[in-house]
Amino acid sequence: MREVQTSFGNVLFPEGRTLSARDLEILQAYLIPEADIKRAGLEHSDLLEAAEDDKDKAQPLSSLHQSFLKMEKLLKHTFHMMGPGQKLPVFEIRGGLKDLLDHIEDYHVLTFMPPYDPAAEPWIRGSVLSALTAYQLARWMKLPDKDWVPVALSGLLHDIGNTRIDATILRKPGRLTTDELTEMRQHTVYGYKLLEGVTSLNQGIILTALQHHERIDGSGYPMKATGDKIHPYAKIVAIADMYHAMTSARAYRNAQSPYNVLEQLQKEAFGKLDPLMIQCFIERNTQFYNGMLVQLNDNRVGEIVFTDRANPTRPMVSIFGDIVNLAKERNLFITAVYSS
Repeated sequence: MREVQTSFGNVLFPEGRTLSARDLEILQAYLIPEADIKRAGLEHSDLLEAAEDDKDKAQPLSSLHQSFLKMEKLLKHTFHMMGPGQKLPVFEIRGGLKDLLDHIEDYHVLTFMPPYDPAAEPWIRGSVLSALTAYQLARWMKLPDKDWVPVALSGLLHDIGNTRIDATILRKPGRLTTDELTEMRQHTVYGYKLLEGVTSLNQGIILTALQHHERIDGSGYPMKATGDKIHPYAKIVAIADMYHAMTSARAYRNAQSPYNVLEQLQKEAFGKLDPLMIQCFIERNTQFYNGMLVQLNDNRVGEIVFTDRANPTRPMVSIFGDIVNLAKERNLFITAVYSS
């Protein structure tokens, strides 16, 4: 192949390099759409024809992605129908959640990307993501098996109070005014009132709608609850909710890197979030990622080769054989994670 350069003019691959499967992933990570290559045994015309065939093949959605979209569609329909006196279709919601959780082994918090949908509502999509992540954290924390699905259901329904918030506030592209923020914070109370009369939901699910913005030092809302007064389900969903809010793009800000968010959550844990849950969340989300492709803030792409338990968000990264120890080179950090 001919020399390949990044958008900054740095040499990514030298001329004459034989491409491997990993090299193709690196090209994708750098968003390089094409490279001048010669494939042994094929003429140039054959290569063009093969490329056109590949271009025309639509990538089918995975079972996890299909179930995700079905759950999101069901939740969107349900929330939009939540008028006065309307009953929550708990049976249907549980069925959709069960289908989604059947694919939980394919879900990886740091690398899962929901299918692109311009009509998706961020807070509804965030609820489905929070359900998946809360379920994982409940398992990692070794909660009893009987709590796993209720925790996921807590994540799914934690923002149901948004159905009582003015749509112009929910969809406002910029930051909220003080009055708008005060109204927005009422979604926790609205959610509690919507769920408290649903006899088929346990108390943890109902309290999560009320308490997912509470913090153990009393700095949260709406009741400024502290410590053990916050239900464990709400503590789990608070972590999932914050993670997905920070790693999702908004009209007024870009999405943040998963590793940067983990570092921020680690700092936030001091006095606010449950420290044992945060420690578990960070350790379990980083220990499986040796071999993952990541991009650093200097735009280089490398492969994680070692993760130190003392610095789980700052692993060692191999960049074409050169090892970068992020625990020591504090000016560098991971800005993107690529699924392999």
